[in-house]
Amino acid sequence: MSAGAAAGAVRTMVLWCPDWPVAATAEVEGLTLDDPIAVIEKGLVYACSEGARADGVRRGLRLREAQARSPRLRDFPYDPVHVNRAFEPLISALEEMSPNVQVMRAGSCALRARGPKRFYGSEHAAALAFLERFAELGVTEARVGVADGLFAAEQAARLPGVDLIRIVPEGASPEFLARLPLQLLAEEELCALLWRLGIRTLGDFARLPAEDVRSRFGEPGARAHERASGTDPRRVIPRVPPEVRESVNAFEPPLERIDQITFSIRAEADRFVGDLAAARLVCTELRIEIATERGEVRERTWLHPRWFGASDVVDRVRWQLQGGSTIESTLSAPVVRVRLTAETVDDSARHETGLWGTGSEERIHHGLSRVQSIVGHEGVLTASIGGGRSPRERQLLVPWGDRPATPAAPGRTAPTMPRTAPAAVAAPSTRLALAGAEAMIGFPAPGTTGTAGSTGATGRSASVRPASAGGRRRGPKSSAGAEVAPWPGSLPPPLPTTVFEHRRQVLLVTGRNELVDVDDSGELVGVPARFSPDVSGRSLRPVQAWAGPWPVSERWWDSRKARRVDRLQLVDADGVAWLLALDRHLWWAEARYD
Repeated sequence: MSAGAAAGAVRTMVLWCPDWPVAATAEVEGLTLDDPIAVIEKGLVYACSEGARADGVRRGLRLREAQARSPRLRDFPYDPVHVNRAFEPLISALEEMSPNVQVMRAGSCALRARGPKRFYGSEHAAALAFLERFAELGVTEARVGVADGLFAAEQAARLPGVDLIRIVPEGASPEFLARLPLQLLAEEELCALLWRLGIRTLGDFARLPAEDVRSRFGEPGARAHERASGTDPRRVIPRVPPEVRESVNAFEPPLERIDQITFSIRAEADRFVGDLAAARLVCTELRIEIATERGEVRERTWLHPRWFGASDVVDRVRWQLQGGSTIESTLSAPVVRVRLTAETVDDSARHETGLWGTGSEERIHHGLSRVQSIVGHEGVLTASIGGGRSPRERQLLVPWGDRPATPAAPGRTAPTMPRTAPAAVAAPSTRLALAGAEAMIGFPAPGTTGTAGSTGATGRSASVRPASAGGRRRGPKSSAGAEVAPWPGSLPPPLPTTVFEHRRQVLLVTGRNELVDVDDSGELVGVPARFSPDVSGRSLRPVQAWAGPWPVSERWWDSRKARRVDRLQLVDADGVAWLLALDRHLWWAEARYD
């Protein structure tokens, strides 16, 4: 392809820092890139160090497989906020040398090559100057690629080899890209289809007529064809450097008491919030950094249910100084500096008080914030829904203003082997007609459960069908609506409406007044016939319908913490549905379906 064909592509320079998420994490943890390190996102390897790759670890592997390949692997969760923040000094240094820098992602940035070339004399001299500046900041493995178009320049920077600077001559980008594999387009479905058509490289794809590609694959395919052909029309879009909105309060001489520090920063907190308000912004996430005379630095990020006012800022500083205590008045060392940084800001128009219907909400917020300022950050808690295997475990209490945590399952349940039907173990939700009304209560369908009058019924049947046909069961939802990690053995929806703070011991007997039990194989010993919500037995009533049991075995590998319960659902003669659990041969009521 001639140089004229690539005339639409702009000469571009890309700087790439290999394994940047790993480098940023290693710096915080005090490790080196020679150590086997993996950054994990959603249970998969997001990035790994050279030491981990030497052991066979690759991007996209499951964590457990990566640990099997590299027993010495150090894994850390992916923190995009920290990774992006660590890259900010490099971008700022690059903008001091050449403006109009576009951040492609953390660890990779681009700029037009024309300006640096004219200033430094050549593209190679400009790239060398940039690498030297990065090396001064401690990044010695950065690479630079220069080519026609953003895509070709990025591939030039990422191409394996010993050269830290790779310059593709003007007009030669199509030839440079032609031999590269098709997967570099990062279009999974398109690449899979092209592979089945016998297309293996970018050059094979570029040789297809552009009009035919557009008509067959649409606009996404046409844009991918432009990148493969070396005629990438995308331009470098320089970022707008973020304005650092912070306030630094230096104390001379250093202050030793918490009340002195909070009093001293009140005026600065007013100015900090006022400057944001003048820019029509509000702060919803605040970072507070406290430096002591001994060189210690306490840093924490605070959230707010709405936005930070001046009094809220002062309260957070006091809580951070107290370290969770509400009575501490002295510090381990005098404080020399308090820095306030607005981590997240938002348009104030989105947080304006509405004209109608927000008065009660405002009063509630003001009242809770006032109480929290008196009793401390963890003195006011709000209810939230998290993960867990029982309804009681899913109840979480979080401090007012904080995001609810999404705990992961501490351990998978031991596999259970139902004798009758695997579907019955999942306790699928279907409708059960009770006294002419329908109630959703997680029972199998009528006719598949035992009743008080059924003989030899076990509560399990092969005709039970899961609530969602096909596909695996998803994990529970957090209070924010986000799906959390799955909890094998957890109670499926719909969940009971009344969950007892302390479970209640109940009585469940057969028609012969014998206690109902569960044997080692998970089968009921006796058919539930009568039920009493207390152990006295004075209020025994007939059992109208029941389903179960469903065994849950937790931490079976730990003899001290091992726990085995068998859950059962039943409806008594009054039409009330209960969630029962058999623990050490005693029946307990965990919740009620009202």
